[in-house]
Amino acid sequence: MGDAEGGETEFPLCSRKGCRQPARWVLVWNNPKVHTPDRRKTWLACDEHRAYLADFLTLRGFLRETVPFDEFTG
Repeated sequence: MGDAEGGETEFPLCSRKGCRQPARWVLVWNNPKVHTPDRRKTWLACDEHRAYLADFLTLRGFLRETVPFDEFTG
C-alpha cells in the first residue's frame, strides 16, 4: 500500500478520507440492495473514526459487525 509520498506504508490505514492513522478496527458490511447475503465488504477504522464510520454504515442498514483488527480473519 503506497503513501502520499509514493513510499510504502508498513500497516493498513483507516478508511476515513484523509486519515493516515493505523487501522485498529474492521467494520464488516453489506449493502443488501446490491450484494448477496453472504457477501462481506470491509472498511478499516482507527480509534478516532470507528464510531463515525460505524454510524454511517448503521444509518444505511449496512453494518454487520465490528471486529478488532488483530482478531479479524476475513
